Amino acid sequence: MQKLRQYSAIIMVIFGALFLFSLSGRLVETVEADEVVVIQDPIDGELHFHFTPGMKWQGFGSVTKYKKESQYWFSALKDQGGVEDRSIPIRFNDGGSARMSGSVRWKLPVDEVSMKKVHTLYGTQRAVEQQLIRTVMEKSVYMTGPLMSSKESYAERRNDLLSFIDDQASRGVYHTTTKEVKGADPLSGKEKTFTIVEIDLDENGGFKRQEKSPLQEYGVFISNLALNKIQYNETVEKQIAQQQNAIMEVQTAIAKAKEAEQDAIRAEKEGQAQSARAKWKQEVIKAQAVTEAEQQKEVAKLAMESAEYFKKEQILKGEGEAARKKLVMNADGALDKKLEAWVTVNQQYADAMKNYQGDWVPSVIMGGNGSQGGANNGAQDFINLMMMKTAQDLSLDVSVPRGNQ
Repeated sequence: MQKLRQYSAIIMVIFGALFLFSLSGRLVETVEADEVVVIQDPIDGELHFHFTPGMKWQGFGSVTKYKKESQYWFSALKDQGGVEDRSIPIRFNDGGSARMSGSVRWKLPVDEVSMKKVHTLYGTQRAVEQQLIRTVMEKSVYMTGPLMSSKESYAERRNDLLSFIDDQASRGVYHTTTKEVKGADPLSGKEKTFTIVEIDLDENGGFKRQEKSPLQEYGVFISNLALNKIQYNETVEKQIAQQQNAIMEVQTAIAKAKEAEQDAIRAEKEGQAQSARAKWKQEVIKAQAVTEAEQQKEVAKLAMESAEYFKKEQILKGEGEAARKKLVMNADGALDKKLEAWVTVNQQYADAMKNYQGDWVPSVIMGGNGSQGGANNGAQDFINLMMMKTAQDLSLDVSVPRGNQ
């Protein structure tokens, strides 16, 4: 009997130890570095928030764990956040629609007051993502769509699209004014009435807010908003494709026009260069001709000066010779010339007489003494007569002056 009691006590101790061991996991809780842990007491329900890592007293209370930071995916891709399509729809002011895919980083508050609001209202990590983060992102996307057209979201205002979504999610959606304007439809080209939305400004010139963002109220911070795809509907895709083709054609036309303009400028410059080369070539020829002409002019000038000097020389020589001859004539009466002429004339007379075969005087002389030498004396007399005539014509005195007796 005693042994039975002993065995019973041992069994009870073993079962007690097993029970305590089974409850040991509810006595303490380990908090990781990337976690925020909320422990609720089992009796009074008091909440204890733990933001630092380590072992924390649980006391059989319930534990809720949150990640301090997490990535929320609103993507259509199956490898980003889940296999289902989580993309967010958006509609633009021209009626075009699309679905936006991307992600955003969100961060929980690290103070008890804000974290208590989050935990009290949402209670779990998934609830925070689906009921807070996703709701805020959907509303921001929805309110951003009317601020631009689908074409603008595709091209020139893509950065505005991202900026408006992030700003409205973080600080609150804009207070806007709706207007209707007329313009050409990008697809058909016909006039159409468009509804546009303009952001109102506050007294400081900033964007006026319609309401405060819930993320600010709960102390949740978002960052690194990124869009990886905007899937436009088929109509918008066609419109964008046509606009892109038109833009490409315009750009091509502009490029061709600029190319033609450059060709024209290049041709003009080449023409100017050729003209300049031709002009300078002619200038070179002209310069050479001028140089040659100037050289010829200088040569002619020198020749003319030489001729002038030669003329003066000849004149001076002539004047000198004339003066000399005049002086000689004045000195001897041009005796040499006269004698030369007298000799020449008489020589010609002599030659003429020598060759004459007839009679120089009549064969019958009346009143003469009839001597035989009459003919010869007549010829001699004729010669003497001609010599005297020549001497008289030349003013030549051939008599030999006699000396003083």
